[in-house]
Amino acid sequence: MNIIETHNISRKYIMGTTEVNALQSVSITIEKGEYVAFMGPSGSGKSTLMNIVGCLDTPTGGTYSLNNHLVSDMTENELAEVRNKEIGFVFQTFNLLPRASALENVALPLIYAGYGKHERTEMAMAALESVNLADRYHHKPNELSGGQRQRVAIARALVNNPSIILADEPTGNLDSKTSYDIMNLFQELHDKGNTIIMVTHEDDIAHYAHRIVRLRDGLVEWDRKNEHISRGKPVAAAH
Repeated sequence: MNIIETHNISRKYIMGTTEVNALQSVSITIEKGEYVAFMGPSGSGKSTLMNIVGCLDTPTGGTYSLNNHLVSDMTENELAEVRNKEIGFVFQTFNLLPRASALENVALPLIYAGYGKHERTEMAMAALESVNLADRYHHKPNELSGGQRQRVAIARALVNNPSIILADEPTGNLDSKTSYDIMNLFQELHDKGNTIIMVTHEDDIAHYAHRIVRLRDGLVEWDRKNEHISRGKPVAAAH
């Protein structure tokens, strides 16, 4: 079943007197349970594509369907609900509240979803357990390492049991060893049935995904299955 379908989507930005074509006629489909990396150099359109897929931005042209629903037909309230319940976001900069504990950070989406405090605590603890960080539930971000902070961010993305996890350069602020630990965690999440879409410009990180979509100048340069899947160790990129 296709969970994501884009048909000839484009995205134009006006910057001063210049028109920038961030995306040009991009058509992709992603099935439920896939693990896909959007790859490409800076300015290729990969982050723009992720923002559209995550309902954080809207295309200038073309259509986007999420779970067989045309996104352009959704109201603002429906879009907000999709972003909160259907999609879990993981960012390069973690985006954690500095004065809140790990547990409170993970529980944040549940407040917007209307859960009571007891239920929020139970669900947030379960999410922290799933990323092997339950013993750090009371620590604030400045008391955690970079890898632990990213695990908190991943737990927050998982807490609503979303149908899609979107990870934008999830290892961009981490050292190599920690990056591979985080990518092994994503592999475990995928093994449990999660649909994962990741944006990266790093070959070795992209090669953890089962399919790679490479963008260049706002177009899909190529889209293919990854024959060199990395499990537990980095793999040199295939040329």
